[in-house]
Amino acid sequence: MEKDHRPDRAEMQQHLEDLIHTHRHWTGQGNVATYIPELGKQQPDLLGISVCEADGSRWQAGDWQTPFTIQSISKVVTFVCVLLDNDYETLTKTISVAPTADGFNSIVNLETKNEHRPLNAMINSGAIASIALVKGDTMETKYRRILAMMQAMTGRETLQVNEAVYQSEKRTGDRNRALAFYMKSTGIIQGNVDELLDAYFKLCSVEVTCEDIAVMAAVLACDGRSPVTGKTLFDAKTARIVKAVMTTCGMYDGSGEFAVDVGMPGKSGVGGGIMAVSPRKMGIGVMGPALDPKGNSLGGWKLLQSLSRDWDLNIF
Repeated sequence: MEKDHRPDRAEMQQHLEDLIHTHRHWTGQGNVATYIPELGKQQPDLLGISVCEADGSRWQAGDWQTPFTIQSISKVVTFVCVLLDNDYETLTKTISVAPTADGFNSIVNLETKNEHRPLNAMINSGAIASIALVKGDTMETKYRRILAMMQAMTGRETLQVNEAVYQSEKRTGDRNRALAFYMKSTGIIQGNVDELLDAYFKLCSVEVTCEDIAVMAAVLACDGRSPVTGKTLFDAKTARIVKAVMTTCGMYDGSGEFAVDVGMPGKSGVGGGIMAVSPRKMGIGVMGPALDPKGNSLGGWKLLQSLSRDWDLNIF
């Protein structure tokens, strides 16, 4: 049996608080996202962490209670739903599972590679196309299905959209409009593009905390079972596919470096959150709005790197 490198329960809280103190200085070396004006109002020096173990035990430190918008971490939930609603082989004819060396909102890959298919569901084009493939007669029904899964995975039915961020994203989302209209022109997506983008902007604007992200990650760690409610939300095969794509694609074009530094399936969002999954052990949610040049939380990344080392969480 492998040795468990984590401190005992009496030490865990202090360990997390020490890590926050040690790594908070990294927040001064990143920048908040300003291309969505409302996100530019975030405090750059925030840093928080929450851990949810496979038995439902939770530990938090720093600014873990400060709300932020989920942004691209919502793509994980959308991917869960699209896998449940579609045959995998059929799905990959529309969205593949290949990593990308380009930015999360790049249009070049749609034009030049992969027969116009989005490279994966963890970048903007892939997430937009994924929403269209979720079951539902209307785009509102599809949106509600994904939101309901998000609420089930967090164990919190009160999750809701931050209206100010949603409106800010909607006003400034021209790059996402370009991606969506291009995909419609090539037959990747069908239907009303404006309604599809509205669902995408709303899902990115759902307000969460580190604890919400940690509990969501713990569901994946437990192969689809919520350690908080005890309910099985999806099957182990779906969980494995999601974790695999998170490992190769979840941190945008920084996914390779994250795999080396942290060694866990992860997914980031420009709101400052990072979700990390330690299979069969725990889910981790961190938040630090100051981002590196690739759009990942700088303080959150460094925090997870140290935690992975100290608790021997690297899956490789």
